[in-house]
Amino acid sequence: MKHEWIPTETGWSVPCLHRIGGGEALVCVSAHGFGSSKSSPTNQLLLQGLPARGVGVLAFDFPLHGESPDGAPPLRLETCFDALAAAEARARSLAPRAQVVYFGSSFGAYVTLLYLTQRPHAGRRAFLRSAAVCMPELFHHKTPEEEARLQADGSVVLGEEYGYVRPLKLTCGFFEDLDRHDLFTLWRPEEAEVRMVHGELDETIPVEEARRFAVRFQIPLTVIPGEDHRLSIPGAPELVLERAAAFFLGRS
Repeated sequence: MKHEWIPTETGWSVPCLHRIGGGEALVCVSAHGFGSSKSSPTNQLLLQGLPARGVGVLAFDFPLHGESPDGAPPLRLETCFDALAAAEARARSLAPRAQVVYFGSSFGAYVTLLYLTQRPHAGRRAFLRSAAVCMPELFHHKTPEEEARLQADGSVVLGEEYGYVRPLKLTCGFFEDLDRHDLFTLWRPEEAEVRMVHGELDETIPVEEARRFAVRFQIPLTVIPGEDHRLSIPGAPELVLERAAAFFLGRS
Protein backbone atom coordinates (compact mmCIF):
# COMPACT_ATOMS: atom_id res chain seq x y z
CA MET A 1 0.00 0.00 0.00
CA LYS A 2 1.36 3.42 -0.94
CA HIS A 3 0.82 6.80 0.69
CA GLU A 4 0.94 9.92 -1.51
CA TRP A 5 0.02 13.57 -1.65
CA ILE A 6 -1.76 14.34 -4.92
CA PRO A 7 -1.58 17.89 -6.32
CA THR A 8 -4.86 19.49 -7.37
CA GLU A 9 -5.36 21.94 -10.23
CA THR A 10 -6.06 24.66 -7.66
CA GLY A 11 -2.69 24.44 -5.93
CA TRP A 12 -3.18 22.30 -2.83
CA SER A 13 -2.56 18.61 -2.24
CA VAL A 14 -4.76 15.66 -1.31
CA PRO A 15 -3.48 12.84 0.93
CA CYS A 16 -4.26 9.37 -0.38
CA LEU A 17 -3.63 5.66 0.06
CA HIS A 18 -3.64 3.32 -2.90
CA ARG A 19 -3.03 -0.21 -4.02
CA ILE A 20 -2.74 0.09 -7.78
CA GLY A 21 -0.15 -1.97 -9.61
CA GLY A 22 -0.73 -0.48 -13.05
CA GLY A 23 -2.03 -3.46 -14.96
CA GLU A 24 -5.57 -3.52 -13.57
CA ALA A 25 -8.63 -3.40 -15.80
CA LEU A 26 -10.56 -1.56 -13.06
CA VAL A 27 -9.59 1.04 -10.46
CA CYS A 28 -11.91 2.18 -7.67
CA VAL A 29 -11.80 5.71 -6.26
CA SER A 30 -13.25 5.65 -2.74
CA ALA A 31 -14.75 8.68 -0.97
CA HIS A 32 -15.15 8.48 2.83
CA GLY A 33 -17.94 9.70 5.07
CA PHE A 34 -18.31 13.00 6.92
CA GLY A 35 -15.84 13.30 9.79
CA SER A 36 -14.06 10.12 8.69
CA SER A 37 -10.92 9.61 6.59
CA LYS A 38 -9.19 7.59 3.91
CA SER A 39 -8.13 5.16 6.65
CA SER A 40 -11.68 4.28 7.70
CA PRO A 41 -12.56 0.63 8.33
CA THR A 42 -14.54 0.56 5.09
CA ASN A 43 -11.61 1.87 3.07
CA GLN A 44 -9.27 -0.59 4.76
CA LEU A 45 -11.66 -3.38 3.73
CA LEU A 46 -11.69 -2.11 0.14
CA LEU A 47 -7.91 -1.67 0.04
CA GLN A 48 -7.52 -5.29 1.08
CA GLY A 49 -10.48 -6.94 -0.61
CA LEU A 50 -10.76 -5.34 -4.04
CA PRO A 51 -7.11 -5.82 -5.15
CA ALA A 52 -7.52 -9.52 -4.33
CA ARG A 53 -10.24 -9.48 -6.99
CA GLY A 54 -8.12 -7.63 -9.52
CA VAL A 55 -9.48 -4.14 -8.81
CA GLY A 56 -7.07 -1.36 -7.83
CA VAL A 57 -8.15 1.07 -5.10
CA LEU A 58 -7.33 4.68 -4.27
CA ALA A 59 -8.78 6.27 -1.12
CA PHE A 60 -8.30 9.96 -0.32
CA ASP A 61 -9.06 12.57 2.33
CA PHE A 62 -11.54 15.39 1.80
CA PRO A 63 -10.47 18.89 2.95
CA LEU A 64 -10.19 19.19 6.76
CA HIS A 65 -10.43 15.40 7.06
CA GLY A 66 -7.76 12.82 7.82
CA GLU A 67 -4.31 14.21 7.06
CA SER A 68 -5.57 17.26 5.15
CA PRO A 69 -4.11 20.48 6.59
CA ASP A 70 -6.19 22.82 8.74
CA GLY A 71 -7.70 25.84 7.10
CA ALA A 72 -6.50 25.58 3.52
CA PRO A 73 -8.53 24.80 1.59
CA PRO A 74 -11.79 25.23 3.48
CA LEU A 75 -14.40 22.51 3.46
CA ARG A 76 -16.72 23.43 0.58
CA LEU A 77 -18.41 21.23 -1.99
CA GLU A 78 -16.19 22.61 -4.76
CA THR A 79 -13.04 21.72 -2.82
CA CYS A 80 -14.46 18.23 -2.25
CA PHE A 81 -15.02 17.95 -6.01
CA ASP A 82 -11.43 19.14 -6.56
CA ALA A 83 -10.15 16.41 -4.23
CA LEU A 84 -12.17 13.72 -6.00
CA ALA A 85 -11.04 14.96 -9.41
CA ALA A 86 -7.40 14.81 -8.32
CA ALA A 87 -7.91 11.31 -6.91
CA GLU A 88 -9.52 10.13 -10.14
CA ALA A 89 -6.74 11.66 -12.24
CA ARG A 90 -4.08 9.96 -10.11
CA ALA A 91 -5.82 6.59 -10.31
CA ARG A 92 -5.98 6.91 -14.10
CA SER A 93 -2.31 7.86 -14.32
CA LEU A 94 -1.33 4.82 -12.24
CA ALA A 95 -3.40 2.43 -14.39
CA PRO A 96 -3.83 4.11 -17.79
CA ARG A 97 -5.79 1.25 -19.34
CA ALA A 98 -8.18 0.79 -16.42
CA GLN A 99 -11.83 1.72 -16.24
CA VAL A 100 -12.67 3.96 -13.27
CA VAL A 101 -15.41 3.05 -10.80
CA TYR A 102 -16.51 4.91 -7.66
CA PHE A 103 -17.31 3.89 -4.09
CA GLY A 104 -18.87 6.42 -1.74
CA SER A 105 -19.79 6.16 1.94
CA SER A 106 -22.45 8.49 3.38
CA PHE A 107 -21.21 12.06 2.67
CA GLY A 108 -18.75 10.57 0.19
CA ALA A 109 -21.68 9.05 -1.71
CA TYR A 110 -23.42 12.44 -1.75
CA VAL A 111 -20.28 14.16 -3.05
CA THR A 112 -19.66 11.43 -5.63
CA LEU A 113 -23.10 11.76 -7.20
CA LEU A 114 -22.84 15.56 -7.28
CA TYR A 115 -19.35 15.29 -8.79
CA LEU A 116 -20.71 13.01 -11.51
CA THR A 117 -23.35 15.60 -12.40
CA GLN A 118 -21.05 18.64 -12.31
CA ARG A 119 -17.53 17.64 -13.30
CA PRO A 120 -15.95 15.74 -16.22
CA HIS A 121 -15.43 12.12 -15.22
CA ALA A 122 -14.28 8.86 -16.74
CA GLY A 123 -16.22 6.38 -14.62
CA ARG A 124 -19.72 5.08 -15.27
CA ARG A 125 -20.40 2.99 -12.16
CA ALA A 126 -20.88 4.13 -8.56
CA PHE A 127 -21.55 1.99 -5.47
CA LEU A 128 -23.09 3.87 -2.56
CA ARG A 129 -22.86 2.72 1.06
CA SER A 130 -25.23 4.40 3.56
CA ALA A 131 -25.63 7.22 1.04
CA ALA A 132 -26.39 10.64 2.54
CA VAL A 133 -29.08 11.33 -0.05
CA CYS A 134 -30.65 13.93 2.27
CA MET A 135 -27.34 15.49 3.38
CA PRO A 136 -28.61 19.12 3.48
CA GLU A 137 -31.31 18.21 6.01
CA LEU A 138 -28.77 16.83 8.49
CA PHE A 139 -27.65 20.34 9.39
CA HIS A 140 -31.07 21.98 9.57
CA HIS A 141 -31.30 21.13 13.27
CA LYS A 142 -28.32 22.86 14.88
CA THR A 143 -28.31 23.36 18.63
CA PRO A 144 -28.93 26.93 19.88
CA GLU A 145 -25.26 27.11 20.90
CA GLU A 146 -24.09 26.04 17.43
CA GLU A 147 -26.42 28.51 15.75
CA ALA A 148 -25.17 31.32 18.00
CA ARG A 149 -21.52 30.56 17.20
CA LEU A 150 -22.31 30.38 13.50
CA GLN A 151 -24.01 33.77 13.56
CA ALA A 152 -21.27 35.37 15.67
CA ASP A 153 -18.18 33.87 14.02
CA GLY A 154 -19.37 32.73 10.59
CA SER A 155 -18.36 29.17 11.46
CA VAL A 156 -18.89 26.40 13.97
CA VAL A 157 -16.51 23.64 15.04
CA LEU A 158 -17.94 20.14 15.43
CA GLY A 159 -15.84 17.26 16.68
CA GLU A 160 -15.74 14.30 19.02
CA GLU A 161 -19.29 14.84 20.25
CA TYR A 162 -20.39 13.76 16.76
CA GLY A 163 -17.91 10.92 16.50
CA TYR A 164 -15.66 12.74 14.01
CA VAL A 165 -12.01 11.73 13.68
CA ARG A 166 -10.90 15.36 14.07
CA PRO A 167 -12.66 18.69 14.67
CA LEU A 168 -14.28 20.18 11.58
CA LYS A 169 -14.66 23.92 11.05
CA LEU A 170 -17.91 24.34 9.14
CA THR A 171 -18.63 27.74 7.63
CA CYS A 172 -21.82 29.46 6.56
CA GLY A 173 -20.59 28.90 3.02
CA PHE A 174 -20.52 25.14 3.53
CA PHE A 175 -24.09 25.07 4.83
CA GLU A 176 -25.17 27.25 1.90
CA ASP A 177 -23.47 24.78 -0.46
CA LEU A 178 -25.51 21.94 0.99
CA ASP A 179 -28.77 23.84 0.66
CA ARG A 180 -28.04 24.50 -3.01
CA HIS A 181 -27.28 20.85 -3.76
CA ASP A 182 -30.30 18.61 -3.35
CA LEU A 183 -29.59 15.19 -4.89
CA PHE A 184 -33.27 14.53 -5.45
CA THR A 185 -33.37 17.39 -7.96
CA LEU A 186 -29.78 17.39 -9.26
CA TRP A 187 -28.94 13.72 -9.87
CA ARG A 188 -28.93 12.68 -13.54
CA PRO A 189 -29.18 8.89 -13.98
CA GLU A 190 -27.50 9.01 -17.38
CA GLU A 191 -24.20 9.97 -15.72
CA ALA A 192 -23.58 6.56 -14.14
CA GLU A 193 -25.06 3.20 -13.26
CA VAL A 194 -25.58 3.07 -9.49
CA ARG A 195 -26.10 0.49 -6.76
CA MET A 196 -26.98 1.24 -3.13
CA VAL A 197 -26.71 -0.60 0.19
CA HIS A 198 -28.29 0.76 3.37
CA GLY A 199 -29.01 -0.29 6.93
CA GLU A 200 -32.62 -0.93 7.89
CA LEU A 201 -32.08 0.93 11.18
CA ASP A 202 -29.82 3.73 9.91
CA GLU A 203 -30.07 6.45 12.55
CA THR A 204 -28.37 9.13 10.41
CA ILE A 205 -29.93 8.70 6.98
CA PRO A 206 -33.33 7.02 7.41
CA VAL A 207 -33.79 4.02 5.17
CA GLU A 208 -37.04 5.62 3.96
CA GLU A 209 -34.96 8.39 2.36
CA ALA A 210 -32.68 5.85 0.69
CA ARG A 211 -35.73 3.97 -0.61
CA ARG A 212 -37.30 7.20 -1.89
CA PHE A 213 -34.14 8.08 -3.79
CA ALA A 214 -33.76 4.55 -5.15
CA VAL A 215 -37.37 4.43 -6.34
CA ARG A 216 -37.20 7.88 -7.92
CA PHE A 217 -34.14 6.98 -9.98
CA GLN A 218 -34.78 3.23 -10.35
CA ILE A 219 -31.59 2.27 -8.48
CA PRO A 220 -31.23 -1.27 -7.11
CA LEU A 221 -31.08 -1.01 -3.30
CA THR A 222 -29.99 -3.66 -0.81
CA VAL A 223 -31.35 -3.09 2.71
CA ILE A 224 -29.50 -4.95 5.48
CA PRO A 225 -31.90 -5.98 8.28
CA GLY A 226 -31.05 -4.83 11.81
CA GLU A 227 -28.12 -2.68 10.65
CA ASP A 228 -27.37 0.98 11.40
CA HIS A 229 -25.45 3.70 9.55
CA ARG A 230 -22.06 2.09 10.11
CA LEU A 231 -23.01 -1.26 8.56
CA SER A 232 -20.65 -2.96 10.99
CA ILE A 233 -22.53 -5.94 12.46
CA PRO A 234 -20.84 -9.29 11.78
CA GLY A 235 -21.03 -10.12 8.11
CA ALA A 236 -22.25 -6.70 6.93
CA PRO A 237 -18.86 -5.26 5.85
CA GLU A 238 -18.12 -8.43 3.90
CA LEU A 239 -21.55 -8.23 2.24
CA VAL A 240 -20.84 -4.64 1.18
CA LEU A 241 -17.49 -5.70 -0.27
CA GLU A 242 -19.02 -8.61 -2.17
CA ARG A 243 -21.87 -6.51 -3.58
CA ALA A 244 -19.50 -3.74 -4.63
CA ALA A 245 -17.03 -6.14 -6.25
CA ALA A 246 -19.78 -7.98 -8.12
CA PHE A 247 -21.18 -4.69 -9.42
CA PHE A 248 -17.81 -3.31 -10.49
CA LEU A 249 -16.92 -6.57 -12.23
CA GLY A 250 -20.23 -6.68 -14.09
CA ARG A 251 -21.68 -9.62 -12.19
CA SER A 252 -24.76 -7.88 -10.82
